[in-house]
Amino acid sequence: MKKEIYSLCFMCTIRCPIQVTVENGKIVWLQGNPHVPGIEGAMCAKGSAGLTMQNDSERPPYPMIRIGHRGSGQWKPVTWEEALDFVAQKLKGIIKQYGPQSVAWGERANLITDLSKTFMKALGSPNHFTHDSLCKGSLNTAFRSLTGYPDTRIGLDYKNTRHIVLYGRNIFESLEIKPVNQLLEALEKGARMTYLDPRVTVTAAKAHRYLQIRPGTDLAFNYALMHVILKENLYDRDFVNRWISGFKELRIFVEPYTPGWAEKETGIPAQEIINLAREMGAVKPACIFHFGYRASHHIHECYFRRSIIILNALMGSIEAKGGLFIKKGLRDVGVKGVRRFAKGDFPKSQTERFDGAGDKKFPIVDTGNGVAQMFPMAVLKEDPYPIKAFFCYRFEPLHSIPDQNLTKKAFEKLDLIVAIDVNYSETAWNADVILPESTYLERTDPVQVVQGLKPQIFLRQQAVPPRYDSKPGWEILKGLADRLGIGGHFPYHSIEELLEIQLKDTRVQIEDLEKKGFVVFSDKEIFWDRKEGIEFKTPSGKIELVSSLLEENGFPSFPPYEPVLTPSEGFFRLTVGRCAIHTHVSTENNPYLNELVPENRLWINTEAAQGLGIQDRDLVEVASSQGKERIMALVTDFIHPEAVFMLHGFGRRVPAQTRCWNRGACDAVLQENISDPVGGSPALHHTLVTVSPVKKDKY
Repeated sequence: MKKEIYSLCFMCTIRCPIQVTVENGKIVWLQGNPHVPGIEGAMCAKGSAGLTMQNDSERPPYPMIRIGHRGSGQWKPVTWEEALDFVAQKLKGIIKQYGPQSVAWGERANLITDLSKTFMKALGSPNHFTHDSLCKGSLNTAFRSLTGYPDTRIGLDYKNTRHIVLYGRNIFESLEIKPVNQLLEALEKGARMTYLDPRVTVTAAKAHRYLQIRPGTDLAFNYALMHVILKENLYDRDFVNRWISGFKELRIFVEPYTPGWAEKETGIPAQEIINLAREMGAVKPACIFHFGYRASHHIHECYFRRSIIILNALMGSIEAKGGLFIKKGLRDVGVKGVRRFAKGDFPKSQTERFDGAGDKKFPIVDTGNGVAQMFPMAVLKEDPYPIKAFFCYRFEPLHSIPDQNLTKKAFEKLDLIVAIDVNYSETAWNADVILPESTYLERTDPVQVVQGLKPQIFLRQQAVPPRYDSKPGWEILKGLADRLGIGGHFPYHSIEELLEIQLKDTRVQIEDLEKKGFVVFSDKEIFWDRKEGIEFKTPSGKIELVSSLLEENGFPSFPPYEPVLTPSEGFFRLTVGRCAIHTHVSTENNPYLNELVPENRLWINTEAAQGLGIQDRDLVEVASSQGKERIMALVTDFIHPEAVFMLHGFGRRVPAQTRCWNRGACDAVLQENISDPVGGSPALHHTLVTVSPVKKDKY
């Protein structure tokens, strides 16, 4: 018997709607949800490989407690009762000795993040953080400093844009199905695309204009764009007068930053900057300066992301068709909204966060994300207090936090590491306990509210029973909470009860979601009135170029530009990124995806490689102040001579993952752990490296 089940993919963080075909209790086909506009059956390579993850024999098959030293791969299989009892007992002892603040929880944000935050609040610990802080923390800060909204509340109207500018946003490789389809639709209708990047990516190859910019100088490029836009009055005068404060201060600030000045800093001809400014001015407000997704490149990241948002504001392309929009939620259509669990009487934490988010170290960083890269330093220095227990949920600090050796040392000081994962991640391999989570095809999760021009609710539905002895995350949390005496904050015993609690105020029943996987709350796109109806969450109610958030916390709104120095001879700026086949550090061992891209290679400019005696496919050693890695060279003209590049996520050292074991290099081994002091993101492209050929007899 064959049936169709509507669900949500989780082969990456986007959660595209999918249709799962099940026959005789087995999944026989995966595709995009045909009922969702913009998806209509489409699916990327990662999503298509979801079935091989579900069937993978190299997943953790049952709960395990470590019996050898960390990283030895010696485990004792146990029942769920034994595993949860063990964790709860250890945790009680740690809290009794060191206090609840000694417990930290790090995760990749997901559909039960509300539950894990509730878990930590119930324990009395402020130390919940997410992978988002490593990815787009500075973007979040930039948006809040200008609009009062976090980045997650801002969307892009790709399908109606007339010109889009992308700053390393490699949208056709780090892809999302719906936005890509919408952008392709716009391009077919005549929209133009400009792309800046030190490396020629797939997106660069499809752009109308590609500008090979010097690494780290995008901010200079944007200041020069603003200079031209203001000098030639190319901005949207009505929008600026109504919705922007600090315009005069911006005009004074960018006066010295001419296209000629920017040409010397960026390597981009001044006329190209002038032409782009005029082209964007001609199609405003239906234009987009894309604010990006990963915003963790340089130490001035927050100001660079602010500059992109400011350019959109000058063009009036906010709350405009073909531009940016503020995502509308259920309350915007008169629905109360999905109930959250972060309510009730929680013990008030008597301590600051370990990472300084919202406090002295990072006063304006969003505490909802935290500052993940501070975790190893806080553990090692016991600053501001000892951290002794760490829950790691679908998160990989050993490959995501810069300076892997530092993170390994921090792990050695922890009394308890608990990994909740579907894979043998590097962290899981070094944990004390592995609690295997069921894959997204094997579980039903809490509902997902999708804010946008048409607010919606989606449901991830279980398609098949778990292949192994695994459990969904919400059930694992409930089991731990009950054992720790905080189960009252989790008033459910099944996923059905949990969903009923969430949906109580929405007028939606579970059966409504099961029909097509989602419910839409508006048949028309909701744009606010650009004259009177835009709701900015700043104190002034406007887009604050002179930011009250920044200024009141001791940060200038317009700091002078600091030139990016050319690396000394023999050094290169290390850059990292993604391809269309893999997701961060979670899919490298997937049978299908590993076959397509089995390892990463080091992109290096042809002339630079020749000077070092390196030929294509040579094994090379990449070294920084933090460590060394070996990797195969990819010698090419299509990268700036000051930079080298490698795909993120390789260099895995877990023997249980046989397909990706010892394949390629790990960028986290090489990167310095240094942060944007304002926005909070790590500066992943700050590190300088040397590259040298490995002699044949040293292979």
